[in-house]
Amino acid sequence: MATYSRRRSLAKTVSWRLTATIDTLLISYFVTGSLVLAGSIASFEVVTKMAIYYFHERAWSRIAWGMVDS
Repeated sequence: MATYSRRRSLAKTVSWRLTATIDTLLISYFVTGSLVLAGSIASFEVVTKMAIYYFHERAWSRIAWGMVDS
């Protein structure tokens, strides 16, 4: 069974969060019309979602379902 390091999980967390935060910033801007408000929303969201994703990723790394050895 393949396992993944904590560093890999952290790298995936950061790369995904950058992508998702840009998405949140753009959506917030289009909804509010305010870059300041959109930035506030994206800034708050980046911290909470990184933590949630990291623990989600670590939990999934313990589940063998769907993993294949290459």
